[in-house]
Amino acid sequence: MKTFKLNKLVMLLIGFAVFTACVQDDDFDTPDTAVVEPVLDGQTIEISSVAGALAQEQGGSEIDFDDDEARVSYGFDGPIQYLSGYVVSSDEAGNYFEELILQDSPENPTVGVRVLVDVNPLFTRYEPGRKIFVKLNGLVAGISNGVLTVGPQDGDRIGKIPAAVETEFIKRSAELATLVPMPLMISEFTNDKTNLYIQLQDVQFNRNQALGENALSFASEGSDQFDGERILESCASASSTIFSTSTFADFKGLTLPSGRGSMNAVLSKNFFGDTFNIVVNSPTDIMFDSAERCDPDFVECTGASGGGAVFYSENFEGFAGYDAEGWDNINVSGGNRDWIIGSFSGSSYAQITGFNAGEDEIDVYLVTPAIDMDSTTGEELTFEVQANFDNGNILSVLIADDYTGDPTTATWRPLDVSIPSGPTSGFGSFQSVGPVNLDCITGTVNIAFFYEGSDPSATTRYHVDNIEITGN
Repeated sequence: MKTFKLNKLVMLLIGFAVFTACVQDDDFDTPDTAVVEPVLDGQTIEISSVAGALAQEQGGSEIDFDDDEARVSYGFDGPIQYLSGYVVSSDEAGNYFEELILQDSPENPTVGVRVLVDVNPLFTRYEPGRKIFVKLNGLVAGISNGVLTVGPQDGDRIGKIPAAVETEFIKRSAELATLVPMPLMISEFTNDKTNLYIQLQDVQFNRNQALGENALSFASEGSDQFDGERILESCASASSTIFSTSTFADFKGLTLPSGRGSMNAVLSKNFFGDTFNIVVNSPTDIMFDSAERCDPDFVECTGASGGGAVFYSENFEGFAGYDAEGWDNINVSGGNRDWIIGSFSGSSYAQITGFNAGEDEIDVYLVTPAIDMDSTTGEELTFEVQANFDNGNILSVLIADDYTGDPTTATWRPLDVSIPSGPTSGFGSFQSVGPVNLDCITGTVNIAFFYEGSDPSATTRYHVDNIEITGN
């Protein structure tokens, strides 16, 4: 018995030695993982063809992004078709989940689409720049969360391609292109540019969120649910947008960068599909290489303030429609959108929104009557603001001592106020702003609440109420 076991051991060692001698050194190297160009069993079509088919299904020549019910169905029994596109998203840092964003070209794209896949992670096979083909048979195309989306029909919504059939529906091309982000300004955001890889130049995060001891993280604050929404501002114009980060992203706890610069991102919409969002693949897509910010030259009073009595106030009670007696309500952009007097539960307030205005510029001043600042000292300004359906901070508070009825000729200086943000869908709550120190202001002045909107990219609805100035 022992001899038999010994013979088996000797034979095993001899066999191993012979096998090893016959194997070349490089036979144990990493297997070849090169992607082989797939042989497709059907025709390829462009993303624009899917977009055009959806527009026709909706009854028009262009997609109606508000119509989330129309669907284009690609039946199993129809001709086999593959949608081709280049991946621009990555879930490596956790900011995307079970979705691929494709555009029609690695450079100068014109149309993009979101493909839902019940697989995580996806970046290991479909990295940014990879050309892929998505088999459309058995899938539908429509508007979901405000953007063009492809996936299987799941009840009354667009679902995800099941993990078990991922490779049947998605084929990798051998082409791995270099993506060139398309330069785009916030003021140029339009629905047809969603799902595209863009570059925003000369932008910064709002100072109230990115500066000071209480600077915010990307998405780890107590108020962040599902996504952290931060205000991204353009230094070239007065426009702003929402920068969205998943609360599951690896970088959610990092503090917002305080400088300014450029950013590569995907233009998208929020969950409700009513507000533009900017989404990055990782923090390396944020290239803020300048510490010099573009914040306005705010009025900064350093004298003593506080403790005084109210000598000017306005709560907008007793007014109606567009009439706030003694106030000037002036649209300087040539449109027909103005401040109005709104009310809820018996309380009145000044109200404005750019929603459905159909105007690229909505610049409207609401100017107080003249206020005498020479009879008091230590003055402070307070007021309340309710932000609703928030898609960016577009309200500022200005002061001038040479206003004569035309806002465009006055020398306005911005007050250092922090305008509260609100929910992207629905109504927020009134929040107090101030006190703002006005002790260094003298003479007769006017204060303006200046709304800088643009439909549909900057349409936040504001309610302003309970304005008070105190002094000793």
